[in-house]
Amino acid sequence: MSKRETYESKTEALLVPIVERFGVEIYDVEYVKEGSDWYLRAYIDKPGGVNINDCENVSRALSDEMDREDFIEDAYILEVSSPGLGRALKKDKHLEKSLGEEVEIKTYKPIDKQKEFRGILKSFDADAITVTIEKEEKVFARSDIALIRLAFDF
Repeated sequence: MSKRETYESKTEALLVPIVERFGVEIYDVEYVKEGSDWYLRAYIDKPGGVNINDCENVSRALSDEMDREDFIEDAYILEVSSPGLGRALKKDKHLEKSLGEEVEIKTYKPIDKQKEFRGILKSFDADAITVTIEKEEKVFARSDIALIRLAFDF
C-alpha cells in the first residue's frame, strides 16, 4: 500500500465513529498534493445533504483524533466538506447509489472521436461501466475512464 493509501485508510478508520456520532456518512477520503501543499480531505454526506455545522463538527473531532494519532509525517491542511453536486463516483458504493442517474464520463483517449460523454448510468462491474446515451447503450472499460461524476445543469 502506498503512503497516500495508508494515510487515507487510517483516516477513514478514525472517521467511522465520528460520522456515526454526528449522523453523517463517509463519502470519500483523499490525501493529495496541490502546488506545494498537502491536503487531507474528508467528504461527508447524508440524505438531504450536509450543512456547515455537520462539516464543522466532523472537522473538529477529526482534527483532535489526527493530532492524537499523529501518523502523517508531512504538514497538511485538513478539509471536511460535502462531495458537492458534481461529485466524482470513485467507488462501487458511489456507482450503486447513482444507478439511473445522469452522469458525465471523461476518457483518457478519444472514443469515437470524443473524450466526454453524458448519459444515464445503467450498470457496472469490475471491468466496465454501461451508460445509456440517446437510447443506445455504450460500454466503457473502467481503465479508459479518467473521471465519472454526477451530471448537473445550472
